[in-house]
Amino acid sequence: MTKRHIIVGISGASGFQYGMKTLQLLSDQDIEVHLVITKGAEITRTLETPYERKDVNALADRVHSINQLGASISSGSFKTLGMIIAPCSMNTLASIAQGLGGNLLTRAADVILKERRRLVLMVRETPLHLTHLRNMQSVTEMGGIIFPPVPAFYQRPQTVDDIVHHSVSRALDLFGLDVGGLKRWGENQADGEDCNDNIEEL
Repeated sequence: MTKRHIIVGISGASGFQYGMKTLQLLSDQDIEVHLVITKGAEITRTLETPYERKDVNALADRVHSINQLGASISSGSFKTLGMIIAPCSMNTLASIAQGLGGNLLTRAADVILKERRRLVLMVRETPLHLTHLRNMQSVTEMGGIIFPPVPAFYQRPQTVDDIVHHSVSRALDLFGLDVGGLKRWGENQADGEDCNDNIEEL
């Protein structure tokens, strides 16, 4: 059986933890993980987390330099489930929206789109101006999925890691991967119980 592959990109937006959690959750899957990290992401890693680069690299099967434009993931003939960029900076979003492939991260994303595979961008910025929104629209029209890591509180998260875990699990769900013991809406309710029964109509 052919080995499955997935590409994980980490760019320079705040939230390196999303990329790290993606790698951690994928480590339990029978999937070969290809990792590419931007220089901006290296900065946020040192500013926001206790992780060493070697700890991050250890969670991937293949680590590609951002400048390695001849890497396997830069070709459409290299089959993958798709690519997730977690987090995705507005600079990376803009490059993908305009079809720019100046580094391996954006080149790989461009390949994913042209091959009609799954591209999930965990965009991380607020507030948004019109160009951000137009770039999101362009990527969506090309088949990509914009997935801001917006917290869901119906599970009553107790820690920051709970919030990150849920967002990343939901993003990986888009690849058909059931990871991280994701609790789904309604699964813990008693049979026949409607969660809306106790909500007073406004």
